Amino acid sequence: MKTILMVIAPETFRDEEYAHPKEVLESRGATVVTASTRAGTCTGKLGMTAEATVAVSEADALDYDAVVFIGGAGSKIFFDDPFAHALARAARDEKRILGAICIAPSILARAGLLRGWPATAFESQKDDLEAHGAIWTGNPVTAEGHIITANGPEAARDFGLALADALGI
Repeated sequence: MKTILMVIAPETFRDEEYAHPKEVLESRGATVVTASTRAGTCTGKLGMTAEATVAVSEADALDYDAVVFIGGAGSKIFFDDPFAHALARAARDEKRILGAICIAPSILARAGLLRGWPATAFESQKDDLEAHGAIWTGNPVTAEGHIITANGPEAARDFGLALADALGI
């Protein structure tokens, strides 16, 4: 069984970007663990609540088959977060699937993980990704190697499917 860590902001994560991929992954037999800045209840932009059971600062990429950063305005909290960057780097270094949707690909870019790498994100992040060396695709979902990025809520289900496919489930 595959285990996926989904990282959400404590407030204003994007509901669909969390719910749809989670639903796809769980329907294919995966276990999804939710992380945030702290364990506890997190609230989405549209009012969804999710229970984070681990803090990003305590998460170990080796415990998961994939690490996925969920977007929404609140995810800016992780843009320059050293714990989020360390988690993403460890996932990449250990060849785990690494995903990010909406504005969250900026976390990967600022962690130095998208230099020379094709990626997409919410249009507002294009300049940020390019400034950090990413090759902007502008596609709804971009999957290259172990890194999967997506551009927003409309691509959330396809993002989940790409993650599941990359995990072989």
